[in-house]
Amino acid sequence: MNEPVRPLPRADEFDTREFWEGTKQHEFRYQQCNQCDEVVFYPRRHCPGCTAGELIWKVSTGKGTVYTYSVVRQSYHPFFRNRVPYAVAWIDLEEGPRILSNVVGVDDPLNDVSIGMAVQVEWEEHENLNIPLFKPLAS
Repeated sequence: MNEPVRPLPRADEFDTREFWEGTKQHEFRYQQCNQCDEVVFYPRRHCPGCTAGELIWKVSTGKGTVYTYSVVRQSYHPFFRNRVPYAVAWIDLEEGPRILSNVVGVDDPLNDVSIGMAVQVEWEEHENLNIPLFKPLAS
């Protein structure tokens, strides 16, 4: 029987193509408005703050903190079924974007993940893009 495959996003959509292209180089890209300086993530065509269409791409260090999280104990999707329990967290990156991702590299997500925990991006490699996951930052 074949190993279940992770569901992957489309990497060819106009607004997100630049972000997914960056993941191939292990770059976490986000946007910033050239008019009002608002940090923008998820990628889009117009600033949600001032509605200007002058968004520039920047690259994050990939360091951040866990804003909040939940531990998934049961999953019906074939890819995730054998990975429970796992942590799903909102990660606040140093530059301002907030991203929903998994916290990996912990033995017990029920006890080893905490709000405010320092994390660093870790890339899960795929053929056309890489998935940004986050692991605890070594102290």
